[in-house]
Amino acid sequence: MLRYFLDKFWNEDVWLPPNTTWADIAPGPDKAVVYTDYTHVFYPIPLALVFICLRYVLEKVAIAPFGLYLGIKNSKPRKAPNIPKLEKIYKATPKIKQPQLLAKKLELSEREIERWFRLRRAQDKPSTLVKFCENAWKVCFYVCNFSFGLYTLWDKEWLWDIDQCYIGYPHQGLTNDVWWYYMISAAFYWSLTMSQFTDVRRKDFWQMFVHHIATIALLSFSWVCNLHRIGTLVLLLHDCADIFVEAVKASKYAKYQKLCDTLFLMLIVVWIATRVGIYPFYLIWSTSIRAPMLLPMFPAYYIFNSLLCLLLVLHIVWTWLILQIAYTALQAGQMEGDIRSSGSDFSDSPQNSNHSSPSRSKSRKDT
Repeated sequence: MLRYFLDKFWNEDVWLPPNTTWADIAPGPDKAVVYTDYTHVFYPIPLALVFICLRYVLEKVAIAPFGLYLGIKNSKPRKAPNIPKLEKIYKATPKIKQPQLLAKKLELSEREIERWFRLRRAQDKPSTLVKFCENAWKVCFYVCNFSFGLYTLWDKEWLWDIDQCYIGYPHQGLTNDVWWYYMISAAFYWSLTMSQFTDVRRKDFWQMFVHHIATIALLSFSWVCNLHRIGTLVLLLHDCADIFVEAVKASKYAKYQKLCDTLFLMLIVVWIATRVGIYPFYLIWSTSIRAPMLLPMFPAYYIFNSLLCLLLVLHIVWTWLILQIAYTALQAGQMEGDIRSSGSDFSDSPQNSNHSSPSRSKSRKDT
């Protein structure tokens, strides 16, 4: 039954263009070009563990000491008093419900219970240094990966003529540099998916989780179907803007406000140009309009294109959130909030509270 299921799942009529078989694009010494090997789609998973270890070492050895050198504090709020009954209730639900009943049951005042819950919630929040390390690590990766991607694709014809992503498909050769670019990028997104459950928890947790899964699915589908050319363009376009997303957060945590404001302006320009401009009006237009003109369509291609459109929906949502922050920043006189993610507001940390007045903090947009 397993064999039957696999045969049905990997049906050539679904995954490949008409009149093409898996044998036609299987790698081998007798082939005119080097094809992608579908078994390599699993390589990024163990490589993701290497990334997680590398991140841990870099944060301990370089990033955290650098953050301390910049004056970022690693202090956390005072711990809540040890009250086992309240701790049990807190683990069930961090939000206090019916404080009057709790006060009578535990022989405490409502004020004491509310204060305990406030301290307990603050206790779970990571320090500013922890958040800085996470963003600085991502900055390092995106800078390196974007540079490597640009170097890899600079002499590739499809970077300058997107029609070359479809002309001659699926008999398009794979080079070693593109192989490494794919493996490294996929491994990083696998590592983000794994570490997301232990990293700083933000309100857009599930949006980011969907984003990571959609990206991994895109990379996997494009690899199996030999659509690696369009896949590399998607990667390059995304890494470009992500550099500024993480750099803005890191500079804000380090209290370099002028640098943060400058990077935020650059982010708005690069984000809108790449995610709202080039991505839908050039790349998706090409995959949706030009591709059907140059090659016969097949079901897997529509799945691939649907995932690209799903990413576009996430881009539009995040663009709206970023523009909200831009509007708030113009009113406040400086960038406020956490770009593209929520629940990790810069005001969460007590050592950053001197950056804004109470009235301003009420109007913060934490995206």
